[in-house]
Amino acid sequence: MKFPRLFQKKVEDFTCQNCGAFVKGNGYTNHCPRCLWAMHVDINPGDRQNPCQGLMRPIGIEPHGQDYILIHKCQKCGAVRRNKTSPSDDFEEILKLSAK
Repeated sequence: MKFPRLFQKKVEDFTCQNCGAFVKGNGYTNHCPRCLWAMHVDINPGDRQNPCQGLMRPIGIEPHGQDYILIHKCQKCGAVRRNKTSPSDDFEEILKLSAK
């Protein structure tokens, strides 16, 4: 029996549907580094199988060791997801979330 992989690395470039920034993907990119918004496109990371396709607003941030975890909420279906930040993320935007 073959089981589906729970994570699929997908190198994709995209244009942010929230702010319009062009984002060069690295296979782990799941949100815009400028505004931190994402798209609700995955059931499992990288599979692009979620039919929702809604915009995911960053609603919070959690410390995680030396890093941070972004919390996103889908504006279409209400799903909440947690994602790691990236060194390329706009730290000012991260600070704004931490002040909420």
